[in-house]
Amino acid sequence: MDNPLETLLASLDGTVAVEDGRVVVKDEAGLRGEPIDRLAHTAVFGSPQERGAARWLLWELGQALGIYSTTIHPLYIARGKGEVPSGFTVPAMNLRAMTYDMARAVFRAAIPRRVGAMIFEIARSEIGYTDQRPSEYISSVLAAAIKEGYRGPLFVQGDHFQVSASRYAKDPEGELNAVRELTEEALQAGFFNIDVDTSTLVDLSKPTVDEQQRLNYTLCAELTAFIREREPEGITVSVGGEIGEVGGKNSDERELRAFMDGFNRTLPEGMVGLSKISIQTGTSHGGVVLPDGSLAQVAIDFDVMRQLSEIARKEYGMGGAVQHGASTLPDEAFNEFVKAGALEVHLATGFQNIIYDLLPEALREEVYAWLKEHYKKNWKPGQTEEQFLYKERKRALGPFKAQFWGLPEELKGTIRERLEAKFGFLFEQLEVVDTLDLAVRYAPRIEMHRSLADYLGGEAAGEDVEGLAD
Repeated sequence: MDNPLETLLASLDGTVAVEDGRVVVKDEAGLRGEPIDRLAHTAVFGSPQERGAARWLLWELGQALGIYSTTIHPLYIARGKGEVPSGFTVPAMNLRAMTYDMARAVFRAAIPRRVGAMIFEIARSEIGYTDQRPSEYISSVLAAAIKEGYRGPLFVQGDHFQVSASRYAKDPEGELNAVRELTEEALQAGFFNIDVDTSTLVDLSKPTVDEQQRLNYTLCAELTAFIREREPEGITVSVGGEIGEVGGKNSDERELRAFMDGFNRTLPEGMVGLSKISIQTGTSHGGVVLPDGSLAQVAIDFDVMRQLSEIARKEYGMGGAVQHGASTLPDEAFNEFVKAGALEVHLATGFQNIIYDLLPEALREEVYAWLKEHYKKNWKPGQTEEQFLYKERKRALGPFKAQFWGLPEELKGTIRERLEAKFGFLFEQLEVVDTLDLAVRYAPRIEMHRSLADYLGGEAAGEDVEGLAD
C-alpha cells in the first residue's frame, strides 16, 4: 500500500517537505496556489488514510507558519478585570457549508482590517447535519488561513455542546457520555473553546430560581471539570455556560446569580471556572420565519444584555454575556451589541442563506425535493412550504456537501465575495477591527506538534442528532 503522506507530499508540487519529523514549507507562494486547494479537498473527501495524512499536514503547516489554535480565555478574563476595553463584541461564526471557501471569505475580510478577536465554531447539532467532525472542521479553517496568508491565533469553538432534554430524560448517563465523548474529540482536534449547554434542563416549574437552575449548573460544573482534566498543558480552555435556552423566556439577574453561585459551589475548589455566560434576550436560532418565507422583526432587549453582562464582569470575573441567534437580525442591530457590552455574538443562518440564495436553481430544487422526501415528518400543520424549507434546509448540507464543494469556481468566487462583504460589515459593526495585536498579546502560542499515527487511526463516527436544538 502506498504511503499516504508520501503520496500527498508528491501532490503538493515540492512546496512542502518533512525533514527530521517536522513539516517545512519550501515555497509558501506556491503552496497557496492549487496545492492548498487540493490539500483542503483531500482532508474532507479523501480516503480515511488520505484524510488523516492531510489533516496532520495542515495542523503541522499551521505550526510552521505561525497559525495556531488556542484559547480566548485569557483575553476574556482580562476584559472582566477591566484590563481590556469593552468596546467590541467578538463574532463567533458557525460555518455550516463550503467551510473552506467560507473561511477563506472570513480571512479575506479579516486580514486587511487586522481582525484577531473572532471565533470559528460549530455546534453539536451542526456537526451531525453538516457531516463535519471536529478534525475536518478545523482542518478546513487551517487550510483557508494558509490560502489567504493569515498569521496569528485561531479561536476554534465547540458551540452548544448541548445536553438534549429528551435524551437525558430517557438515559441521563448515556446522554452525558455522548457530550463527554464529543468534547474529548473536539479537544483532541484542537478546539480550545467549548460552550457547555445544559440550559435545556432548566425547569421553570420549580418553586425557586436555584431549583430551576440546579441541574443546569450542576452538570455544567461537572462538564467543566471534565474539560479541565483534559486540556493541554499551558492552555486554559475557554468554557462558557448558558442560563436560558435560546428561543425561550428572557434571562434575568436572579437566574444569572443562581446559576453562577451554584456553579461556583459545585466546581472543585481551585479549579478555573467560566469565561462567559450565554443569555436569552429575545432571539431564536435561524430567526422567526413568516408564511411567505421572509423573517419577522425581532425585538431584542438590549437592557437585559447590558445589565447581565455588567454583573458577569463585575461580580463573577467573566468577560461578559453572550448573544446567540443573531445572524438574521437587521443591519442596524449589530452595533447595539457593542453599546450594550455584549462580549460575544453567535452568527450562523445568515451565512447559510447567502449560499442558498446563490445556488444554481437546479441544485436548489434538487435539495428541496430531497428535503420534502426525507423530512416530511417535520412539516407541521399550518406551516407553508416556504417556512418548512427555510427551517429544514440546513439538514441537506451534509448529504449535499460534495455538490456544494464542487460548484464551479466562478460561482464559488461570487459566493466568497458576497460572504466577504458580509463578514467585513460585521467586523466593522462589532468593532473588532484592529484587534489582531490584542488577540496575539493574550492568546498563548504553545507549540503543539501532533503524531501522524494519531491521524491515521480513523475518526469518530457521526451521531444521530435528531432532537437536538439547532
